[in-house]
Amino acid sequence: MKTHYQAFARYNAWANRRLYAAAAELSDAEYRADRGAFFKSMHGTLNHLLTADQVWMHRFTGQGPSPERLDMIQHEPLADLRRAREAEDKRIVDYVDRLSGPELAGTIRYRRVSTPEEFEQALSPALAHFFNHQTHHRGQAHSILCGFGRRGLVLDLLAYQREAEASKA
Repeated sequence: MKTHYQAFARYNAWANRRLYAAAAELSDAEYRADRGAFFKSMHGTLNHLLTADQVWMHRFTGQGPSPERLDMIQHEPLADLRRAREAEDKRIVDYVDRLSGPELAGTIRYRRVSTPEEFEQALSPALAHFFNHQTHHRGQAHSILCGFGRRGLVLDLLAYQREAEASKA
């Protein structure tokens, strides 16, 4: 199971690098335009992804920031957001790499951002949600890019797997 999550952590970092490179090609007006996505714009969506990852990483580790709002804009300039994203992706990879079997079989306790009730959940399904959530919102970001006529971005897991396999050879 650990190798599964290690692959997803690395895929996440790979996909985010590609997504940020594509976002950097947008004009500032396009980057900030409300495109009807859940967090409105590319800017809002990318900030949400960082924020949600920080919330979950705090739940998993008890360390790092734990933002209080899921729509929080943490960084206005894309370059600053990109640096924070790269640091968070490294943190995610390092965390998953350090997980032991007993930890993966364990549970976490946390409170939701929006409500005060406490939850206890098995770590492994929480990690599955964590990586699925990232993919979900990257899909929204991809849709925003397509709406601006930028259709060349490939974020498929299969493309990552093929590239990772080729780099081993």
